[in-house]
Amino acid sequence: MSGSHNTLGGDLAVLVLEDGRVFRGEAFGAIGQTLGEAVFSTGMTGYQETLTDPSYHRQIVVSTAPQIGNTGWNQEDDESVGPTGDAAGARIWVAGYVVRDPSRVTSNWRATGSLQDALENQGVVGIASIDTRALVRHLRTRGSMRAGIFSGDALAWSGAGILDTDALLDRVRQQPSMLGADLAGEVSTTTGYTVEPDGEALYTVAAIDLGIKTNTPRMFAQRGIRVHVLPSNATLEQILDLKADGVFLSNGPGDPATADGAVHLTKEVLGQGLPLFGICFGNQILGRALGRGTYKMKFGHRGINIPVIEHETGRISITAQNHGFALEGEAGEEFDTPFGRAIISHTCANDGTVEGVRLLDDSAFSVQYHPEAAAGPHDAAYLFDRFTTLLSARRGTGVSK
Repeated sequence: MSGSHNTLGGDLAVLVLEDGRVFRGEAFGAIGQTLGEAVFSTGMTGYQETLTDPSYHRQIVVSTAPQIGNTGWNQEDDESVGPTGDAAGARIWVAGYVVRDPSRVTSNWRATGSLQDALENQGVVGIASIDTRALVRHLRTRGSMRAGIFSGDALAWSGAGILDTDALLDRVRQQPSMLGADLAGEVSTTTGYTVEPDGEALYTVAAIDLGIKTNTPRMFAQRGIRVHVLPSNATLEQILDLKADGVFLSNGPGDPATADGAVHLTKEVLGQGLPLFGICFGNQILGRALGRGTYKMKFGHRGINIPVIEHETGRISITAQNHGFALEGEAGEEFDTPFGRAIISHTCANDGTVEGVRLLDDSAFSVQYHPEAAAGPHDAAYLFDRFTTLLSARRGTGVSK
């Protein structure tokens, strides 16, 4: 990704998809070139949380909501921190941003700048004033695919002064696919850091950072849990040295089939009998550790209004999601693992995609969605309480759910 400053005002930008579809619009954010996988998000709010979510690393996000940017940008809602846990190191992780109608006016009491400013300052290349409905219909039909946004000097022209889209298409097709992409190490903390609880520390959790969002340690801290955020290549010895009461597997980007190190660590944790909780990418890692396969979805789930069924209780939660890969399995399916019987505990009400898995002895569970979603919805926040109950049971302190 490369870019220079731009003020939205008619500079030509082009979005090129790997199947040859081309959309012309106006430059938005930085001017230059960016490459990534084109995906769409249906959330009408929470664009700052989306753009700073490390799970979107190497993806060009298309917003289905027609107007974006009304509330500007603030210093509180970033979902990432620096590699050492420093909030000042927060950054935008998306490769590029596609919107129809960016707001030219910022109106929010917390805003410290505009969305345009944030994209420019961080060199994020975007495009606006295109038919995002047509683009999303295309991606739903053909599937998420490699893409590129080009503006300014990154555009290619023929000798006759005609835009050379074939040259741009060549650049798009030369980038690697998301299938087989090992990205967790690119977004993980490098040194580790600790988030202290609100009040007395009741428990200690080792959180494996595969692309963790800022609100996750905050949710633990609200429940009296000290969180040691560890790099994606953390070892069992590091976890045991911390005397952790449990382990958390975070969300993150890339293909879970490449995350053999995290899967190996998860098997070791399960062998120790430590309570384990996983979210999103962490759900896929736990699933792999239990012997399930993964696959790339056609266009994935990305948004904040996706219904999920918990089959044991019949409870339906409206959830925030961001994933292009999923676990293999069927609703309510029970299966044997080296760690005891397990079950496919949750599925998506829309399409039956696996949304959760757990061991029947309740020592480990995970969900594909985001119960920590800062921008909402908050239907699934109770899962943090459920994990706290597991920590309490192992400790024998009698803390209730």
